[in-house]
Amino acid sequence: EVQLVESGGGLVQTGGSLRLSCATSGFHFGEYGIGWFRKGREGVACIDNKDGHTYYIDSVKGRITISSDNDKNTVYLQMNDLKPEDTGVYYCAAGRKAYLFIGYDYWGQGTQVTVSS
Repeated sequence: EVQLVESGGGLVQTGGSLRLSCATSGFHFGEYGIGWFRKGREGVACIDNKDGHTYYIDSVKGRITISSDNDKNTVYLQMNDLKPEDTGVYYCAAGRKAYLFIGYDYWGQGTQVTVSS
């Protein structure tokens, strides 16, 4: 059974930091792309576990970093200098043929991030 479980969300003030985790199981982690999405499934960042390539939307570049731990089958989203507009439910997703923010087959339940002004 495929599972993606997000954690690490919470309430922070503007300028604060959070690290989200996406723990996965049930598929060949190293062969999949993993993406982080928020709000209405807006793509935020993604990583291709086959070659390590990453991609970010412009509004988070320089503030957010996606990384992958193949030993733990877990993807992280380090978020710094958070802004109120970063507020939302953050989901991770996995897709064997994922490209940027399309082609995702499996989704987690999400973790809430709230940034107060």
